[in-house]
Amino acid sequence: MNTNEGLSAILQAVMRNNAKAVKDKYYPCWHLAPVTGLLNDPNGFCFDGEYYHLFYQWNPLSCEHKHKCWGHWCSKDLITWQHQPIALLPDEFYDKDGCYSGSAVIHQGQLILCYTGNVKFEDGSRTAWQCLAVENQQGGFDKLGPVLGLPEGYSGHVRDPKIWQYNDVWYMVLGAQNLDKQGKVLLYRASHLYQWQLVGELAGSYLGGLADAGYMWECPDLFELDDHFILLTCPQGIKREQQRFLNSHSSAYLIGDFDYSTLQFQHGDLIELDAGFEFYAPQTTLANGRRLLFGWMGVPDGEEMYQPTIANGWIHQMTCPRELHIKEEKLYQQPVKELQQLRQKPAYWQGIADDAPDISGFSFELEVELFGSLTIYFSDTLVLLIENNQAVLKRRSVKSGEWQSRFWSGEIKHLQILCDNSSVEIFFNGGAGVMSSRFFPSEKRTICFSGKDTINLTTWQLKNTLLN
Repeated sequence: MNTNEGLSAILQAVMRNNAKAVKDKYYPCWHLAPVTGLLNDPNGFCFDGEYYHLFYQWNPLSCEHKHKCWGHWCSKDLITWQHQPIALLPDEFYDKDGCYSGSAVIHQGQLILCYTGNVKFEDGSRTAWQCLAVENQQGGFDKLGPVLGLPEGYSGHVRDPKIWQYNDVWYMVLGAQNLDKQGKVLLYRASHLYQWQLVGELAGSYLGGLADAGYMWECPDLFELDDHFILLTCPQGIKREQQRFLNSHSSAYLIGDFDYSTLQFQHGDLIELDAGFEFYAPQTTLANGRRLLFGWMGVPDGEEMYQPTIANGWIHQMTCPRELHIKEEKLYQQPVKELQQLRQKPAYWQGIADDAPDISGFSFELEVELFGSLTIYFSDTLVLLIENNQAVLKRRSVKSGEWQSRFWSGEIKHLQILCDNSSVEIFFNGGAGVMSSRFFPSEKRTICFSGKDTINLTTWQLKNTLLN
């Protein structure tokens, strides 16, 4: 992709126009989505003390996984977001085939990005550079170039640096694949951001008590939370189970303890992070004592290229921002409390589910107190069935029209559901489980309830917060 001084400003102006995408009936009212082209991984999620910054993988030229740039949004409240100048374009020898995912830190008053520069060769091989860029006075970023090359013993699939500082020492976790095609997370440390030392393999296939756990671990994120350590990762190639890890690629986490003196991570088994049809590449940040998360509401190599929004020149969106906690040795996810400011026109109802009123429109929040079984129909394409201590989410394939299923097990007493035109995020029991999915109804946009047991419903319509 060629560039010039005006490209970032021109594309920013285009983003501010009323693009064709935002007129699509499936375009979200309050989730973050691209104004054109393809969006995927959240990148560089951070808080500078005043603004939240969220960067994102973006191909503004088409709905294909090519020409990866870094777009940039910022917000003071996690609700209203503004476009910023494009942060990164693939215009150097070390990132010519894409500015791949990474992270951001605030250092000495400057916002610094660390990302993977992807380079592909004519023989089909590839290499990767971990690179830095620093914010300039115009709100764009000046590239500082590579600070880390391909480590010995690993394939060209090394990417997605997440960096942080602890006691004046910098640390990095990096997704990797070794030469035996085993997925790993590498740990680095540094006294400054420009010279990194490989500590070793932190986690991955055949490490820490795990067996074969996939051929590539993407998007690692290690952080402390409620006296535990969590490692988020996307283990590509993990074996599908009967009711877990059913997507083409899944997101998971390890919970345990990380020792900064020995740099060892002791952990348990992989746990699926989100049981829905679309969730991948999560990234967190620490802001005012809260650990916050965004995820990509998409999955690579699945049915994404059959989604109907492509006809209007856009594809994919982010999840809502979530706050994380540990309860009973498990990771809980909840929508951030700021989203409650979107609520309007509250309505309450109690009775037998079969008698519940329908909900019109697909931009709403719903809380349900359950006292037995329940079925919720989201128009003609999505069904949530709760019975026998299990939730089953069924959706028609956008490719074949056949019904597919995803599962979450546990006694379910409470639901919180966020719906936004073509997306749904379902939180079970205060965040003990989550299912995130896209869906594209062809019929009237109506939510219906079915069941012989009592339910308590609270519903809110949600305000439109389109970007500006």
